[in-house]
Amino acid sequence: MVEENPHDVRQFLDELYRSESRRVFATLVRLLGDFDLAEEAMHEAFTAAFEKWQQEGIPKNPRAWLVSTGRFKAIDTIRRRVRFDESLEDISRRLDDEKYQFAAIDDENIEDDRLRLIFTCCHPAISANAQVALTLREVCGLRTEEIASAFLTTPPTIAQRIVRGKQKIRDAGIPFEIPTVPQMPQRLDSVLSVIYLVFNEGYSASSGESVTRHDLSEEAIRLGRLLARLLPDSEVIGLLALMLIQESRRSARTSATGDIVLLEDQDRSLWNREYIAEGSQLVQQALQSRRFGVYTIQAAIAAVHGDAEQPEATDWTQIIALYDVLMRIEPTPIVQLNRAVALAMRDGPEAGLVLIDNILSEGVLSEYHLAHAAKADLCRRLGRTKEATVSYRRALELAKQMPERRFLEKRIEQMQ
Repeated sequence: MVEENPHDVRQFLDELYRSESRRVFATLVRLLGDFDLAEEAMHEAFTAAFEKWQQEGIPKNPRAWLVSTGRFKAIDTIRRRVRFDESLEDISRRLDDEKYQFAAIDDENIEDDRLRLIFTCCHPAISANAQVALTLREVCGLRTEEIASAFLTTPPTIAQRIVRGKQKIRDAGIPFEIPTVPQMPQRLDSVLSVIYLVFNEGYSASSGESVTRHDLSEEAIRLGRLLARLLPDSEVIGLLALMLIQESRRSARTSATGDIVLLEDQDRSLWNREYIAEGSQLVQQALQSRRFGVYTIQAAIAAVHGDAEQPEATDWTQIIALYDVLMRIEPTPIVQLNRAVALAMRDGPEAGLVLIDNILSEGVLSEYHLAHAAKADLCRRLGRTKEATVSYRRALELAKQMPERRFLEKRIEQMQ
């Protein structure tokens, strides 16, 4: 028996919870077929681990230990409840099947369980807006407030979507499985959307103390690679390329103190050239298919940035041409905003400012802090200090991430 220091066990478990809890949860959902029971069992397993690992040492495979313990905890819970609810008898019998127990808890199955859970949450029987909210909450563990921020809506609205999604899975008996290849395209749009939202939350956290959450973007890339192996569709490849090229800039995007470093000020020697090379090769592969969509085009834009060894070498004309293609496929206000910024970089701040004023006058992005920050920056470049200050202050009112707030506060000070 190897006794462990309680402080070390707590620290290890805290890190394990951040990195592995949603994988443990996904496997428990597969084993139990019940979201709420799986959540309860997972938390009981982590609690039990703190007690056991102090006395017996940390096991060789902590994740499998947590899954196994969570399953036993769930069996105990079901046996207590089965006296009052006969519908739980089937789950109880299944969990008692010894062959099922040992076949189900292996690393390969656990690795695939998050993808199984994504496809379950993105089943066509579930409404589109509930699919994404449910997956971000249950698969990725994002808080309701974080999801609401990503969707530019309110937490109660997101909470309702999650509840409705879980009810639909339970009532319709939706199986916990990866669909066959012919069935995949029907669910692919939602799955890609979810993976990219997860990546975005990791690449630029919607709130909190840090600009990035490496665990989320790393997980999104892992899921992207797994999906590309299962279904080498051009848009799957395009999304993987986009994530790799964006992720290549992680080390350059913040200072040693955690403050934001703008793209034009980044030390490009810190960019991950292996990711850029891999992403660029994937972009070419997706473009050559001639069946590409929005992710591939965005990846192509990111690749143009990646090609520029200095900011002044950026080919803004090519970027604007790619945004024009993107506008024909997906003319969203966010795409319009990004195109306006690119136009300002090529033709001057005034040209971009006219477009951003038009976008803001339509009201759709009036609560989006980056739209006001973009306007403020162009006003600053034009020497229109008062307008810049007003827009920076509006952006600051809406920003929830601390590094962004510090950046905006610094800009406001510079305008005085």
